[in-house]
Amino acid sequence: MSTVRLTTAQALVRFLAAQYTERDGERRRLIAATWGIFGHGNVAGTGQALVEDRALMPFHQGRNEQAMVHAAVGYARQSNRLSAHAVTTSIGPGATNLVTGAALATVNRLPVLLLPGDTFATRPADPVLQQLQLPSAGDVSVNDCLRPVSVYFDRVGRPEALVPAALEAARVLTDPAATGAVTLALPQDVQAEAYDWPEEFFAERTWRVRRPRPDAAELDAAVRAVRAAERPLVVAGGGVRYSGAEEALRTFAECAGLPVATTQAGKGALPYDHPCDVGGVGHTGTETAAALARTADLVIGVGTRYTDFTTASGTLFPGGARFLNLNVTGFDAHKQAALPLVADAREGLTALTEALGDSRRDTGRWAASKRRWQERVDAAYAAPDEDARPTQTQVLGALDTLVDASDILINAAGSLPGDLHKLWRPRSADQYHVEYGYSCMGYEIPAAIGVLLAAPGRPVWALVGDGTYLMNPTEIVTAVQERLPLRLVVLQNHGYASIGGLSEAVGAERYGTDYRYRDADGGFTGPPLPVDLGANAASLGMRVLRPRTVRGLREALREARAATVPTCVYVETETPDTVSGPPPAPAWWDVPVAETATRKAAVEAREEYDRHVTARRRHL
Repeated sequence: MSTVRLTTAQALVRFLAAQYTERDGERRRLIAATWGIFGHGNVAGTGQALVEDRALMPFHQGRNEQAMVHAAVGYARQSNRLSAHAVTTSIGPGATNLVTGAALATVNRLPVLLLPGDTFATRPADPVLQQLQLPSAGDVSVNDCLRPVSVYFDRVGRPEALVPAALEAARVLTDPAATGAVTLALPQDVQAEAYDWPEEFFAERTWRVRRPRPDAAELDAAVRAVRAAERPLVVAGGGVRYSGAEEALRTFAECAGLPVATTQAGKGALPYDHPCDVGGVGHTGTETAAALARTADLVIGVGTRYTDFTTASGTLFPGGARFLNLNVTGFDAHKQAALPLVADAREGLTALTEALGDSRRDTGRWAASKRRWQERVDAAYAAPDEDARPTQTQVLGALDTLVDASDILINAAGSLPGDLHKLWRPRSADQYHVEYGYSCMGYEIPAAIGVLLAAPGRPVWALVGDGTYLMNPTEIVTAVQERLPLRLVVLQNHGYASIGGLSEAVGAERYGTDYRYRDADGGFTGPPLPVDLGANAASLGMRVLRPRTVRGLREALREARAATVPTCVYVETETPDTVSGPPPAPAWWDVPVAETATRKAAVEAREEYDRHVTARRRHL
């Protein structure tokens, strides 16, 4: 057998550079680039290997380990999971900083390869810097905290162990039913150790991303269920996008005459102006979708995990409703005691359409409701006074008049996801990029960098509130370094607006949610803090625009869209009234309220909670 002598880290880089994915004839690099921050746990191993083979593996310099994972996830989502990035870190805090990003990737079923350094496998000194010691276990390191948030974890304790570990990692990353964060923990001495590697380990491999077709018996049961239903509703999730099943969904909905509601991950699966599209579903959805959900006798889930926001904590769908779930993952296909249809979303929808034939129902029964909802959206977007300070929804309205199908909007946390899910009108299948599986503050800026790398030339907007901005602005420096025209919109509302509203609803009286000076009683009701996040963005290298009115906002957004350098639009927002603000939530969300309390707000909130919780339905 022909061999080549390399360090373990050098072998890993060469292996990763030779891995490809293929689906529907499209071939792509599996690991298109590696992100890294170097420390003593990876600089001499993986760091040296990346220099050694810099022509094989592009490298991006990050500023925060969590943010590097977010950037990789943004890239993977924009690439429809067909290409991914790797992330290398040192041991200790560099490795543990990966945990939040890993959880986000795994929850959202998005591939990312994590390569944290680890303490010595040979234990020449014990302990070494940043080594965790447990009296009851000698083989545990801080990297073990990555196990529950990884879909595959391995510690490569010997060079030769890399061969099965790397192959298994590639298999999991390319499996649409099992993908997520994959972690290969690399002890720092093993990274630098040389070994005679079989040359065939570095041969090009193509991992074909499967499109499993539905089982005949499951398909037959699904067809019978759809034909028997009188008021069916489709709930489209992120699996539609990752499968590239948008056209198949459109054909299915048109041929069967079905209303299609979308989750946060599925929004954009149908064009917003398509007759079958009824908007977002669940706690942050539209009234149109909520009304259809409350009367549905069959819920057809396509590529959705049925989170509590989608089901309104189990209160949205009728108790007697049946579920039919088309999902590539059997675990999700069986949720809600459903009839399972385990298959790729595109293949399953195509098979359903062919088996059903033209069974068109009347799509006009929700047309009037949808029209009224769009009028409500227009009202929230409208700005009667162009010289006034804009509300958050008016900022979205200004963007709505500016973007076209090429723009991509990224958001993850705060009050914006709710407003966007209710109000945004996506112009393309991939325009709406809201990470709400983990709703991770700090995701937007690094994710936008990943999307810019995956979709060069397209306008990419990161929409963040001041709370989210303060969590993770560091990758602005990366955007500047990479000369990426990131368009950042920072909405300054002086606090955690979303949690402030929730706090008020559950009787916690907005305590600790505003960014204000302390008052004499120890609360936070003093003047707003003199924080200038625009100045902070400028100090990190961004060009900053500061509109003060709706009219100025429109001009600043146009200027930002045309920019070729990282540009921030920093805008102070006005608190909306009940008319100009977003529509209220059309369905409930379960956040338990204090069962005993002395303050009036909490007592009243508990009464309201008890009223809602009795409406919870079990689908068995």
